[in-house]
Amino acid sequence: MLAIDAIDDADVETVVALWQRCGLTRPWNDPHADIALARRRENSTVLIGRDAAAIVASVMVGHDGHRGWVYYVAVDPDGRKRGYGRAIMAAAEEWLRQAGIAKLQLLVRRENAQANAFYQSLGFEESTSVMFQKWLDGRETTASN
Repeated sequence: MLAIDAIDDADVETVVALWQRCGLTRPWNDPHADIALARRRENSTVLIGRDAAAIVASVMVGHDGHRGWVYYVAVDPDGRKRGYGRAIMAAAEEWLRQAGIAKLQLLVRRENAQANAFYQSLGFEESTSVMFQKWLDGRETTASN
């Protein structure tokens, strides 16, 4: 059984290490800063899942008042196929429901077939919207960012 709760200060380094093991971090996003930002506001948080004392799953969840978003959905590679991903996503959905949010969106890289299949198995559908991006710090957009 996965015990799910909000991240504490003592959990931050373990969660960052989990994200790194899962290949979720990118050089242009500081995971420590992302966690701090999510914890500063009432409209976002980081949920963690523990099996016994070990952190084995996480999700950053937030909303803009209309749509919910999830990021950093992670399950320890040694703990996959145990339902942890489904459990942490269900917790994120419930967190958003409690906030009165009716729609959940997420971004997945097209080449990540495993993640795409996972989200489809949870009832997610590919959006018909096109995503645009613009770096506000002057960076050039590349295929990887």
